Parts: sequence; structure tokens; C-alpha cells
Amino acid sequence: MDDHSVLARGSTLLAAGRMNPLASIGATFLAFLAGTGRIVLFAALGLASCVTPPWHVRNIGRQIVDIGYYSLPVVGLTAIFTGMVLALQSYTGFSRFEAENAIAGIVVLSVTRELGPVLAGLMVAGRVGAAMAAEIGTMRVTEQIDALTTLQASPRRYLVAPRLIAATLTLPVLVLVADVIGVMGGYLVSIHKLGFNPSVYLASTIDILEPIDVISGLVKAAVFGFLVALTGCYHGWNSRRGAQGVGQATTLAVVSGSILILTFNYIVTEIFFSR
Repeated sequence: MDDHSVLARGSTLLAAGRMNPLASIGATFLAFLAGTGRIVLFAALGLASCVTPPWHVRNIGRQIVDIGYYSLPVVGLTAIFTGMVLALQSYTGFSRFEAENAIAGIVVLSVTRELGPVLAGLMVAGRVGAAMAAEIGTMRVTEQIDALTTLQASPRRYLVAPRLIAATLTLPVLVLVADVIGVMGGYLVSIHKLGFNPSVYLASTIDILEPIDVISGLVKAAVFGFLVALTGCYHGWNSRRGAQGVGQATTLAVVSGSILILTFNYIVTEIFFSR
């Protein structure tokens, strides 16, 4: 049974759901399974295009610049203010228990393990995921993708693979920069506003930080980068109905990308720290 048959069946069941609530639940479940199957198949075909030649190196380089360089300001601002607020809030809480010395460790672990990769992924999803969906969606509705197929140029190799490769490689670099900036933001607030000793604060930060903390964040970043590019390309690739469809595709790319980031954040955390 193809996707259109599944969706037609789901619409019929949904219409009947006014009389039978179970039919509505079944229609929703069938639509969810159909959508999951389509995006998994799209991801598999995209991965196959990434690991087999030819590779469009120039397109990959352009996407690296678009995703990494142009996202750096928003990621950096997000990271530094997150570190600053985290230091202030930690001090407010820990001062009640006379545990102010733990602030340095809380800031560095929170930024490197969770806040750095998650917030950077969400920022990139909002900026890059929407742009990918809009660009590919416009090419779809103006039949440029069909033209590539007619010219015997694989649209997936030319459009999807460079974005998947670039996002997967670039987001860990962005997160590494965000980690440094976020920890620096906490350091600045702790030293200049909360009155911590600079050498003691730095020593506490270095003592508590372990390689696995940074590595787990970078692995999360690579996964998030792939998910952001995947959702942006997928929704753009399947957009229809002209400008309205392109606008809907950009919205769906941001929403689904953000949800997948939060979902896989738990999954990767469970893999690394389930002891």
C-alpha cells in the first residue's frame, strides 16, 4: 500500500471518527507511521548519497560557510548570556546552602553537556533549517528539482547530501565555540559581579571538567546537525501548493527539527551517562 493509499485510508477513518473515537485514534496513528516511514526512507537515501561518490565539494563548502560562519553570532550571543544567567541563578540557589564553590562546576558541566549543544542546535534549526526548507521547497514548486532529474543530475547528491554533510561537520565546531563562550560568560559574572577569586574559579572549572563531558556534547551536536539538515531538506523536498506550501514547509522544518533535537538529546544522554 503506497503513501497516498495510507493517507486516503487515514482520512476516511478520521471522517468516521465523529461516530467512533477509536477510528480517529487509528487514523492519527496510521498517519504518524506513514510520516515516520517517509522520513526514515528519505534519511536512508540521503545517507547513501553522502557516502558514495561523486561529492559536490563546492556545494559542501558553501553550506559549511552558510551553516557555520553565519550562525556564529547568534550561537555566540545565546551561549554567553546562557552562561551568565546560569551563574547568577546558581549563586542564588546555592547561597542558601552555603555551596557557592559548586557554581564553577555547575556552569561548565551544564554548558558542555546540555545547554551548549541543545541551544546551539535549536538556534541553527530556527535559522538554517527554515532556510533549507524554503530554498529546496522553492526549487520543488518551480520544478527545478525535476529539471535536475531530466538532466540526469541526482538532486539528492546535489541538494541533500551537501547539506547533511556540512551540518553534521559544522555544528560540533559551533558547539565547541559555544562551550568556550558560555563558560567565559559564567566566569565574567562570577568574577566581576559575585566576587569570586579568578584563580580559584578557573581551578575548580578545570578540576571538575572531564573529556567525556565535552565529547558527549560534540556527539550530540553532530546528531543535531544531521537532524536539522534532514528535516529542512525533507520538508522542502515534499512541499507542494506553491508559496503556501513553501511557508508550511519552513514551519514544519523548524518545529520537527526542534522536537527531534529534544528527543535525541535524551537518547544520547542515556547512552553516555546511564550508569
